[in-house]
Amino acid sequence: MEHLTQTLHGIILHYGYAGLFLVVVLGNLGVPAALEVVLTTAGGLAGQGHLPPVAGLPGWVFAALVALVAEMIGASILYAIGYYGGLPFVHRYGRYIRFKEHEYDRVHSYFAKYGSSTVFWCRFIPFVRGLSSLPAGLSRMPKRYFLTYTALGSAVFCFGLAFLGNEAGRNLDSILTVLHKAAVLIVLVLLVLVIAVLLFVRARRKKAATDLAA
Repeated sequence: MEHLTQTLHGIILHYGYAGLFLVVVLGNLGVPAALEVVLTTAGGLAGQGHLPPVAGLPGWVFAALVALVAEMIGASILYAIGYYGGLPFVHRYGRYIRFKEHEYDRVHSYFAKYGSSTVFWCRFIPFVRGLSSLPAGLSRMPKRYFLTYTALGSAVFCFGLAFLGNEAGRNLDSILTVLHKAAVLIVLVLLVLVIAVLLFVRARRKKAATDLAA
């Protein structure tokens, strides 16, 4: 995992914005690219002058724009695979991604109820964000909602991390060390928060149903 991340960072360093575009697309197709580190690195490289300004835009801004476009393309590809592949896709390839047929209806039902907010928040969860577009497609979430909420979440993710990386560009090595050490903790905290929110929403819905029945 760490070796792959370093390889992807090397691609960005050697090929600039084109390399960044390729890495982010791959990260949105399920490749474990650690995009939270990649975007911070890109901002840091911009701050150090390795990613120069383009068309009057600061390097970190252009890097964020490139990443945003790459996110939308990668996520849309995975969404289309689920949307047009549907149940036949689950039949044929589900075992390779540990997605079983009996889970199809459950995913479809969940995204029908909470799909828009789920797509948005998944943009901020490491590892999950790279695969979240597939169940959205499998559930046949309307394209306009998928694209809108994916774009909003990705914009916050890309510009936020690129800006932070740019601001701390002179201390890039220290930042990467801290991020690598804190990655597991960050994931656990985010998962706990997501679970807590889902449990709260579920409790509220049960209470509302009980009140209506009474």
